[in-house]
Amino acid sequence: MGSLLNLPCGRGPIGGLSVLETNESNKVTRVDTEYDADQIQVLEGLEAVRKRPGMYIGSTGERGLHHLVYEIVDNAVDEALAGFCDRIDVKIESGNIINVTDNGRGIPVGKEHKTGLPAVTVVYTVLHAGGKFGGGGYKVSSGLHGVGASVVNALSQWLEVKVVHDGKIYFQRFERGKVMTDLKIIGDAQPGQRGTNVRFQADPEIFRDTTVYKYEILQKRLREQAFLNAGVNIILTDERDAEHILSNQFCYEGGISSFVEFINKDKTPIHSDIIHFSAMAADGNANAEIAMQYTDAYNEMLLSFANDVHTTDGGTHVEGFKRALTRVMNSYAHQHNILKSSDDNLSGDDVREGLTAIISVKVKDAQFESQTKAKLGNTEIGTLVNSVVGEKLSTYLEEHPAVAKDIFDKALAASRARAAARRARDLVRRKSVLENASLPGKLADCQSREPESTEIYIVEGDSAGGSAKMGRDRKFQAILPLWGKMLNVEKARLDKVYGNEKLMPIVTALGTGIGEDFDLSKLRYGKIIIMADADVDGSHIRILLLTFFYRFMQPLVEEG
Repeated sequence: MGSLLNLPCGRGPIGGLSVLETNESNKVTRVDTEYDADQIQVLEGLEAVRKRPGMYIGSTGERGLHHLVYEIVDNAVDEALAGFCDRIDVKIESGNIINVTDNGRGIPVGKEHKTGLPAVTVVYTVLHAGGKFGGGGYKVSSGLHGVGASVVNALSQWLEVKVVHDGKIYFQRFERGKVMTDLKIIGDAQPGQRGTNVRFQADPEIFRDTTVYKYEILQKRLREQAFLNAGVNIILTDERDAEHILSNQFCYEGGISSFVEFINKDKTPIHSDIIHFSAMAADGNANAEIAMQYTDAYNEMLLSFANDVHTTDGGTHVEGFKRALTRVMNSYAHQHNILKSSDDNLSGDDVREGLTAIISVKVKDAQFESQTKAKLGNTEIGTLVNSVVGEKLSTYLEEHPAVAKDIFDKALAASRARAAARRARDLVRRKSVLENASLPGKLADCQSREPESTEIYIVEGDSAGGSAKMGRDRKFQAILPLWGKMLNVEKARLDKVYGNEKLMPIVTALGTGIGEDFDLSKLRYGKIIIMADADVDGSHIRILLLTFFYRFMQPLVEEG
C-alpha cells in the first residue's frame, strides 16, 4: 500500500470510513467500509493474548516459545529475590512438556476480594494480576506487567498448577487460558514440602513453526539466573530421551563475579582480580551491582540485567555505566599525566575495549519498555549506576595503581588503533571516489538492483569462484571469490580489517560499511551465502567469516 502522506483527502460516505489505497498501477483508489459501533471489538479474558501473542512474548517463533519458560521461571526467581526460595527445578518432559517447581511460599489459594475467585485462578486467568503491584508481596520482581503466568496459560494447549499450602496440595487445570477444573485439594503434602509446580504444553495453534525446546537455550538462561542469585540452586533436566537424560545443576556462591570469571575462562585477563562493587539507593528502593574485568581481547562483553531479566537492548543502567566509566577513566588519566592537557580524551569505545562487565540492578518499580523486558526505562537507575561507578571505580583505581596502569595501557593502544582505523577508512573512501568504481574487480555482480530478490555467494578461491559463475543465474545471483590470507578478527583491531585483502572486498561488495559506519539500509543483497569446502580448512574459513560478520556487521546476523 502506498503512503497516505500528501494524498488528496476525499469525503467518505456518511457513517462510513473512506480509505485511500494504491492499486497495481499505482493509481489511488477508494475503499469504503462501514465504521460504526459494530466495528469496535472487545476481547474478553485472555482472548487478546491469543489474538496478538507477539505483543506479549515478542514472537511466535523459537524465541517466543522459550519465553514461555522464562516467564514461569521468572516467577520462581521472584520468590528467590524475596528470600523465600533457594531451589528451582526445570524439566523438559516427553512431548516438550515443561515442568517448573520451586520451593517458595506457593501462590496464595485464598479468595481474591474483587473477583471472589481463588488467587491462583486469578493469577492464571486475569492480565495484570499478581503479587507485584501492591508492594506487599515482593519488594522487587522481574515482572512489571504481572501478565507472565496468564500469558503462558493463554498460549498453552493446557496448563496445570499445583500449590502447597497449609499441608495440603491444591490443583487446577486450564486449557488455552480457560478454567477446566475448579481449584481443589488432591492430597496431603510431605513434611517440609512447599512451593509451586507448573506444567504446561505450548499450543501448536499459536507456535506453528516449532514447539520443540532447545536445551542449550534454556541452559544459557538458567545459568544466568544462578549467577545473578548467588546461592540459589537451579536444576535443568531434559527427559525427552529416556536413554540419554541430560541434566545440569547451577549454583554460584560468587554471584556476578563468578559470571565474569565464567565468561573470561577462555580469555586472558590483564589483571587477576575481578573488580566488584555495589550500592543501595538512598531510599532503599533500588540496588546496583557491577562486576568487571579487562582482558586482552579487542571486543567488549557487556551484559545487563534488571531484576534478573536480561535487558538485551540495555537501558538507563547501561547508559549510566558507560557515562561513568568514560568520565572516571579520563579524569584519572589527566590527574596522573597519562593524558596531557592537549591530548584528546579517550572515547567510550577505547575504555571499553577488552572489558567484560556485568551490570545487575534490583528495582522496586522496574519500568520495562515491553513485556519482553528488553530495555529498562527507570531514569533514577541511570543516576544510581552513574554515581556508584563514579565513586567506587575512582577509589579502586587509586588503590590499585598497577592494575590501573595495565588498564590504561590497553585503552591507549585502543585509541591509537582507532585513529589508525579512521585513517585507513578515509583512505579507502578517497580511493573509491578517485577510482569511481567501488566494487571489487573479481565480483561477478548480478543484473538486478533490487536487494530483496538478489543474493551474493562468497566463494573461497578463484577456481571455485569460476565454477560458481558458470552455474549461477546472473539475473539475481552475484559471485565474489575470495583470495589471500584470512584475518581472524577476534584477535585483530579495526585498522587491520581495513588493510585485509580478503575482508575488504566483502565490505565493499555488501555496501553497508563496518563498525560504527555500518548502515543496514545500504545492503546490496537480500541474502549472503558462504560457500566453503566441506573439510577442516573450509570449516575454519566459514567460522572466521561468521566471526567477522558478528563482530563488525552484527545487525546482519541479528536481522537474519
